[in-house]
Amino acid sequence: MSWKESGPVSERMKFITLLQSGQRSMSSLCREFGISRKTGYKFAERFESEGVDGLKDRSRAPHVHARETPQEIRDLLIAAREKHTSWGPKKLKAWLEEKDPTLAVPYPSTIGDIIKREGLVRPRPRRFRIPVAATLPSPIDQPNQEWDADFKGQFKLGNGEYTYPLTVSDNFSRYLLEVRALKETTTAATLPCLERIFREYGLPETLRTDNGSPFASVGLGRLSRLAVWCIKLGIRPIRGRPHHPQDNGRHERMHRTLKAETTRPPSFGPRGQQKRFNGFRTEYNYERPHEALGQQPPARIYRPSPRPYPTRIPDVEYPAHWEVRRVCERGNFTWKGQGIFATASLDGELIGLVEVEDGLWKVYFGNLEIGVLDQAYLSRHKTGRVLPMSPV
Repeated sequence: MSWKESGPVSERMKFITLLQSGQRSMSSLCREFGISRKTGYKFAERFESEGVDGLKDRSRAPHVHARETPQEIRDLLIAAREKHTSWGPKKLKAWLEEKDPTLAVPYPSTIGDIIKREGLVRPRPRRFRIPVAATLPSPIDQPNQEWDADFKGQFKLGNGEYTYPLTVSDNFSRYLLEVRALKETTTAATLPCLERIFREYGLPETLRTDNGSPFASVGLGRLSRLAVWCIKLGIRPIRGRPHHPQDNGRHERMHRTLKAETTRPPSFGPRGQQKRFNGFRTEYNYERPHEALGQQPPARIYRPSPRPYPTRIPDVEYPAHWEVRRVCERGNFTWKGQGIFATASLDGELIGLVEVEDGLWKVYFGNLEIGVLDQAYLSRHKTGRVLPMSPV
């Protein structure tokens, strides 16, 4: 026969049974069970009013917390989170304090607890992340020093059409210069959009993109027609490493917010989707606090570029001692009576050649070094070509 287990509730029930039998006094029972008479009377009263449930242990947490967030503040936080579903505690705090500086908004950690209790936080699945080699971001200390441009992955609208959102932002201020729903990712569709941005905001010093079309190609120097146009405007194209979107992490993070707030679900047609993009851009620039900017919206930091879009796009210029050649149709130019292939992206453009060793010439387009011309290689091959500086 096994031993019977005894717990606090069974001991208290035994105490009440003996007390109700009338054979023992409260004082003697309390001495026997090792409790005070105050405790004995407390459980006797609870049993009378609640039965066996009154003998169970109760929470000792206080009914009122002196530092509890007032209900009206909790309601404001919940309403703000429901309106801005992708904003975290820090942004919610900064936004509410901007609206009403007299509000006693709690710390971000408390805000996070509140919105989590209300079921307004979707837990992220844990992922195993493979470590990657760290790359230092380029030093940026003013607006228009570097812009980011990319296509947010295509998605299908309600009418079955696909749209390709082109996004352009200032890397320093995070100001979102454009979100434009395009029908394709060609140069013909992208260039007019960038031209309109350049006319409105001026020219940046550099433009950071990925290695995809229309920003880059697999040709010499990875030059695309769009990159050639930018260089002629005095804009230096910068590209991240292939298959490394983290090299453009600021812009990719904005893409995640853009997708969450404008594409789930998408609009029926391109006009409605563009209206959503315009609304997102206005809120992102003028209302949404940004942690990297001290919880200020980007519009308070950004200023247009002092470099205006030119009325006429000039040819690139080279030092007087360089050899200059114009690339003809199909990417060829003439060098010492021999046809040399460069890249079709440079059709009609001027390139510069400077001799660095005997019979070895570096080839430039603007200030971008795109390849080398090796006289020894040309003598061994009937068909000449500019050799890339590195594998493309």
